[in-house]
Amino acid sequence: MKVKRLLANMDVHDVGRARSFYHDVLGLELLMDHGWIHTYGTAAQMGVQISFATEGGSGTAAPDLSIEVDDVDEAFRRMTAAGFVAEYGPVDEPWGVRRFYVRDPFGKLVNILAHSA
Repeated sequence: MKVKRLLANMDVHDVGRARSFYHDVLGLELLMDHGWIHTYGTAAQMGVQISFATEGGSGTAAPDLSIEVDDVDEAFRRMTAAGFVAEYGPVDEPWGVRRFYVRDPFGKLVNILAHSA
């Protein structure tokens, strides 16, 4: 048996509130809409990972979700332009990532990151 896909499911009261953060800012496509569930994603092939942490590194809280992007500074610009406030960073971490933390419309702490070249 092999794991084929790993999905994050978030219990929220209004699925439509996800659009501004996950679609408009991050550019994920709405892949499924049954009214009670909206699934955002991309057709790109990605690795399967799940992390368990006591903290987020550098003394930060452990994030609820991590999203790797190709350009952290552009993601940060888009987030701030959309009115989302970073709670940490952007910063270059000693383990080779550039990242920032931001809360999504549901209060989930999201780690937006890119691996350093």
